[in-house]
Amino acid sequence: MSDRLAIAATLIFDGDAWHEDSALLVADGLVEGIVARKAVPAGVSLSDGGGILAPGFIDLQVNGGGGLMLNDKPDVETLETICRAQMPFGTTAVLPTLITDTREITHATIAAGAEAAKRKVPGFLGLHLEGPHLALARKGAHDPKLIRPMDDADEAALIEARKAMPVLLTTVATESVTPAQVRKLSEAGIVVSLGHTDASYRVAREYAEAGASMATHLFNAMSQIGNREPGLAGAAVDTSSLWAGLIADGIHVDPATMAIALRAKTGPARIFLVTDAMATIGTDLKSFQLNGRTIRRENGRLTLEDGTLAGADLDMISAVRFMHEKIGLELAEALRMASLYPAEAVGQDHRLGRLQKGAVANIVQLTDKLDVSGVWIDGNRVFSA
Repeated sequence: MSDRLAIAATLIFDGDAWHEDSALLVADGLVEGIVARKAVPAGVSLSDGGGILAPGFIDLQVNGGGGLMLNDKPDVETLETICRAQMPFGTTAVLPTLITDTREITHATIAAGAEAAKRKVPGFLGLHLEGPHLALARKGAHDPKLIRPMDDADEAALIEARKAMPVLLTTVATESVTPAQVRKLSEAGIVVSLGHTDASYRVAREYAEAGASMATHLFNAMSQIGNREPGLAGAAVDTSSLWAGLIADGIHVDPATMAIALRAKTGPARIFLVTDAMATIGTDLKSFQLNGRTIRRENGRLTLEDGTLAGADLDMISAVRFMHEKIGLELAEALRMASLYPAEAVGQDHRLGRLQKGAVANIVQLTDKLDVSGVWIDGNRVFSA
């Protein structure tokens, strides 16, 4: 007989609808269903913390955590640390993200990702390789000395890496990657995101037709919406097939700009939340190193010495609260932006992003004030407040 448990709450959000005074049934790490609290089968272990149950959050852009950056130590232990650091904030599936680096660091990261997938590291969903194939004009905090065009060896390495993990996402610029390369990567099952680029609206649409399906940190490090040239930002909002990550800290994007984009984006692709978190998450670090450069943490910002934003001092539950409390989204939609939409963006919504029968039992429990009180991955409790 399988191990079964029931998790009761005042409200359960299944990704689509709300259930009052109910319990989520879990068996063998999968969701079995949602029943009335009084209908929990006899003999099933019951956890009753009240509050709200929702699908665990999914973060497709996490550069570090727990005091570590993936760039500095690209091994399985670092991937485990990064994934674990996100859990207290409700995140149950992570794409650890490598910022532009050398070929050697990139290869080591891919090898570590393959091993993490093999070991089934809790919370590890795959990798996000942000660069090195970007545009110097939109480098942001990426080291310009390491930015370069994609060559045949890079393309082959990415295609081979995709075979070893559930999700492989890469951020590229149209200046450094051709539409033909994008098409080959997309056909191999790699999620191609446009970012750190001055691409025009027309060029961005051309790359979307070639297979690019995402835009990285909307409005940041990309061509902006102008009166005669909508740029990548305009293409991301206007193109129905392009998903877009959003850093919702009120620093990277003005709240009014967020609201405008949300009203304009009609789907089926949507805007979803990312943290762009760095080594600081889960720590009291005031500074750290990236590619030999100091990044300082002050007043909710992470910056290089020249003031350039370098990732975000943000966690996922804070982003959800921001969207609900500051932008005014219904809580259900803010939760979807942190779970269902990123799952859909990387083709994992058949098993993640909803609390429906057969889905992976990745769950976050929230208080009435939207603080995280419990987290489960594969039906195992990994955090308790």
